[in-house]
Amino acid sequence: MSDGQLVVSGLTKRYKQLMAVDGLSFTVEPGRVTGFLGPNGAGKTTTLRMLLNLVTPTAGTATIGGQRYADLRDPLRTVGAVLEASSAHRGRTGRNHLRVICAAAGLPSRRADEVLEMVGLTPAAKRKFKGYSLGMRQRLGIAAAMIGDPRVLILDEPANGLDPEGIRWMRGFLQNLAQQGRTVLVSSHLLSEMELLADDVVIIAAGKLIRQGPVSEVLASMTATTHVRVRTPQADALGSALEGIPGAAVTPRADGSLLVTGVEAPAVGKAALAAGVELHELTPERPDLEGVFLELTAGKAGIR
Repeated sequence: MSDGQLVVSGLTKRYKQLMAVDGLSFTVEPGRVTGFLGPNGAGKTTTLRMLLNLVTPTAGTATIGGQRYADLRDPLRTVGAVLEASSAHRGRTGRNHLRVICAAAGLPSRRADEVLEMVGLTPAAKRKFKGYSLGMRQRLGIAAAMIGDPRVLILDEPANGLDPEGIRWMRGFLQNLAQQGRTVLVSSHLLSEMELLADDVVIIAAGKLIRQGPVSEVLASMTATTHVRVRTPQADALGSALEGIPGAAVTPRADGSLLVTGVEAPAVGKAALAAGVELHELTPERPDLEGVFLELTAGKAGIR
């Protein structure tokens, strides 16, 4: 087993009548960014907390390189984690906050400046924490997580508070870490960003695994339902022309286009031509991660 492989096996957490995580199993591999997705209340944060020994499982195991977090000989140099925006003494500068962590970990104080540079906070190193924006606090939290140069990084909603430029920076930063062979596990509700960022996804709902795999494979698995965008001044006539095709359905959209499902674009064009329907647009639509996520988790409540 790789030092950076995360293995969740039969992980369960019950709080009295609430089943927060229910027999969850998945694997996160080194050298890849894995997105951890689920509706609010799906059990994502509880799972991450069990990985980090902050919550005791009711059943099952969560290991890092084959060991529980509690059994790691040098956890700071193995795992870096950010489960919420960084907190620090309001009157302490970002640099001094990190130097305190360095001292506690037995690391040279210069490491504080190295990680500040890594996350782009060098210009704010001497500013007091109370003056940091939420986005700056997120970066400071990541700097603290990188203090020990860990092989594994676990982040819960790291893009909260970041502007578009900050989100783009975060994407490049995490992808670079994965390219170095590190394991990166990221939970997020920004599905369009996760499609750009992640190599793999783990999708859960109501504490259970819904789907896991490379983003490309998860998207491809949902192409059985064909989506075609059509624009025509003869919407009713097109609908009538498609009535004879089993499974075909036409749904008007707010932008004036039509969503045709259950039939490929060439068949739509052929039916329109035969019926004398004028088409202004005929475009197959590729499924995106947001659409796949909503389809996979539809009707699966996040809290029970």
